[in-house]
Amino acid sequence: MECGTNARGVPPVRDPRRRPRPGWLAVLALAVAALLAGGFLSPTAADGRHPDRLPAQRSDTGVSTGEIRGWAASQRSADAERRAAAAGKRTARDRAGQAGVPAGPRVRPAVRTTTAEPGRAKTLVLYDTAGPYGHLGELYAMGVANLGGHFGTVTAKPVEEYTAGLLDTYDATVYIGSTYYGGEIPDAVPQDFYLDTLLSERPVIWLGSNIWNMANSVSLQEFEYRYGWDPTTSFYGTEDGVGQVTEVRYKGQSLTRKFPAGQDGGVLHPNIKTGPGVPQVTEVAQAVDTAQAAEQTFPWALRSGNLTYVGEIPFTYVSETDRILAFQDLLFDALAPQTTEQHRALLRLEDITPLSDATKLRALADYLKSRNIPYGINVIPVYNDPKGVQNNGLPRTVRLSQRPALVNTLKYMLANGAVLMDHGYTHQYGNADNPYNGLTGDDFEFFRAHVDAGNNVVYDGPVAEDSADWAQSRITAALAEFARVGLPRPKLWTTPHYAASATDYRVFGQNFEARLERSLYFSGTLRGTEPDSTRYLGQFFPYPVTDVYGTKVLPENLGSYEPEGHNNNPPRTAADLVRGAKANLAVRDGFASFYYHPYHSVDPLKETVEGIEALGYSFVSPESLLPAPGA
Repeated sequence: MECGTNARGVPPVRDPRRRPRPGWLAVLALAVAALLAGGFLSPTAADGRHPDRLPAQRSDTGVSTGEIRGWAASQRSADAERRAAAAGKRTARDRAGQAGVPAGPRVRPAVRTTTAEPGRAKTLVLYDTAGPYGHLGELYAMGVANLGGHFGTVTAKPVEEYTAGLLDTYDATVYIGSTYYGGEIPDAVPQDFYLDTLLSERPVIWLGSNIWNMANSVSLQEFEYRYGWDPTTSFYGTEDGVGQVTEVRYKGQSLTRKFPAGQDGGVLHPNIKTGPGVPQVTEVAQAVDTAQAAEQTFPWALRSGNLTYVGEIPFTYVSETDRILAFQDLLFDALAPQTTEQHRALLRLEDITPLSDATKLRALADYLKSRNIPYGINVIPVYNDPKGVQNNGLPRTVRLSQRPALVNTLKYMLANGAVLMDHGYTHQYGNADNPYNGLTGDDFEFFRAHVDAGNNVVYDGPVAEDSADWAQSRITAALAEFARVGLPRPKLWTTPHYAASATDYRVFGQNFEARLERSLYFSGTLRGTEPDSTRYLGQFFPYPVTDVYGTKVLPENLGSYEPEGHNNNPPRTAADLVRGAKANLAVRDGFASFYYHPYHSVDPLKETVEGIEALGYSFVSPESLLPAPGA
């Protein structure tokens, strides 16, 4: 998620954005990620609106600029070499007059028709580890494993560890071809996997590279006989480059695809065969190349036999309307094909602090009650301003227990459709600028960050004292403050600014039934080694999942209403949120989940809620997605 890109690893979903504070031109304050502290009074904001509340999640995600640029260049180069070699072989074959698909009464394996019980599918995720960008394989595998956690259990392992017959012990397998094998990087995919894929009835989803190596391994004739296309003459581009695929069409939705210059490795153009005896190939999703005056289209994803092939790995530069939605829905075909089409929506009110405006909160609550809209309220129980940024230079701490009128309003909301959620303890880190001013809501609580010369937020890693005990102490203190004022114990958690260490995420899972958020996933997690805080994947989901930390995560996939752009991030209007919800209709059991800051008026919330409902979504309570007691 591009923003604040860490040159050493995978950036998060969206950085803080900041602007000059009215009356405090020397001070820049931001609200970060989805956790923007809500509407409290300041010396310069008499209406109760915190003057630096800014847009939340950045609209793209993936590995850092340096990593993607190098990986993409490597893939383009390797593909050009393979293309040149294939051209020579094709010429020799044409001279020899060799045939293509063999004739003969052979029997193709039947595609499995039985499926696992709902929620009990077993998914095998295989990923590459070889080459200079081998570490990307684990990051992408975590992304797939997290999505697989919606359907049941997931096993993820390096592809070189595959053993014969393993594929048939799972309901479906996903292979992520992130290393382009060839030249100086020998093929690490076992021949047993190639052969099992060819002969199995079990669904296999193949992302990205090396499908041509399978064809060469099992023989091109056998591959074409089973699947009806030729990977050995399918390439990411031509001598002119990889084109400019800016759109993917899927199930009537136009999904976006956007890469910075030089970072696109391309989408494979499959060479589909025709003629007698050739099996039918189904175009599942269509890529649209707009590099030329007239757009060119070709399959982005195709299916034949037990194989679904996707021409790229769609985990880089992902937005709320991105082509990854097609992949997220394709998983249903392999793991839960009987799923009924339904579309639900989630709403939470964000960054409510002890200094939030009770009048504005009640106005929002009354509107939502009038529409019978259930929602979550994300509360930060202790407001801290250690440098007096909003108190004439004097340090200030305010607790919920010191704001009985606000607590009364929160209880009113809980009695009229809301559920309580914990949004950290203070949503800031000690006396440090992390990265701005130490103020509740502006700064990170569980992760360190700084602002670089380009005004981007760069993630620096866990805080110095990070440990399970330290994280637990903050949660314990937050829960004690809720209990002190008679509020119920929250079942749901949202990480301040969507950033914490792997250790912290596991502690959150021990204290709450689910997280409602976007999250970071660190290299080393799948391998069971020490997490590498410099390499991580930022991810958000279209449906609830059980992630690689073992925690249930509820979706937040639309971001928030933010009418002004900041820190290189564009504004995000109510129309943008509704547009994102429309794209998410591509996911057959997908959600439209957003959050709203209570310092805004009712009108943009009304436009968003009613626009999403008009698309056919039904709002549900976040707690309705939690497991039933005893389940």
